[in-house]
Amino acid sequence: MRGELAALMAACLWAIATVMFGRLGKALSPLVLNLAKGAIALVLLALTLLLLGQSTAGLDRQAIGWLVLSGVIGIGLGDTAYFAAINRLGPRRALLLETLAPPIAALMALVFLQEALSTRSWLGIALTLAGVVWVIAERLPEGATPGRVDYRGVVYGVLAALGQATGAVMSRAVLADTAVDPLWSSLLRLAGGGVIILGILRYQGPVSGALRPLRSTRLLAGVALAAILGTYLAIYLQQMALKYAATGVAQALTSTSPLFVLPLAAALGDRVSLRAVAGAAVALAGIAILVNG
Repeated sequence: MRGELAALMAACLWAIATVMFGRLGKALSPLVLNLAKGAIALVLLALTLLLLGQSTAGLDRQAIGWLVLSGVIGIGLGDTAYFAAINRLGPRRALLLETLAPPIAALMALVFLQEALSTRSWLGIALTLAGVVWVIAERLPEGATPGRVDYRGVVYGVLAALGQATGAVMSRAVLADTAVDPLWSSLLRLAGGGVIILGILRYQGPVSGALRPLRSTRLLAGVALAAILGTYLAIYLQQMALKYAATGVAQALTSTSPLFVLPLAAALGDRVSLRAVAGAAVALAGIAILVNG
């Protein structure tokens, strides 16, 4: 149950951070935002490891290589594609496409890790994701006309889900049944992601010019807060979930972020539709199945 609870806590933090990233994305490019939040979280993780004196048990050359590559794919490429999807589609639709990650991850884990899920687990994943999709995919208001589909945004969203799933499976391959600590895997994944992002930025032009918007103290403070919640804490909880829970289960539970937005929206006076409440109920039934195994 430790892994499942960690996944739900990560989803809660990611829900808050996603809203913040959506606003920050109006002032920062996806690459710069990804690099900034990753760098801040990387420093915090390094300090945490230093203060705790965490053991490097299990971290041989092969494990380090897989975790760094996991970060390149899942964070460097996947998160950048996700932020691009948020900018083009908005947080709600980007989260909708992100629900593709759990079933992709579960199937990849089955093929590459021989991690077979029980029928009960598949049912829990299906109910959880069905409820989340129901919550996110609100219909347009009556009388509204649908706009043109942003196909590039959809491609970014699908690539983000694929990157997340691939990174999760690679992390699970290293973390499962080993002594590798989730703090170390978080640090190595962020380092791998940071290297590829820096490389892409450098290819596009001078990095200093791209980072110029971060000279704004207010903007930097916003990035720092979002990084603490959505990267430093959330990625550690995600890695803990992948260590102690099956890949598909962990990914499904970390995809429940939209559910945590509902009580916050109600508390702020926003109207929560019956459709959203019904979707949340379906998702909660799936969560109960997954948590109780």
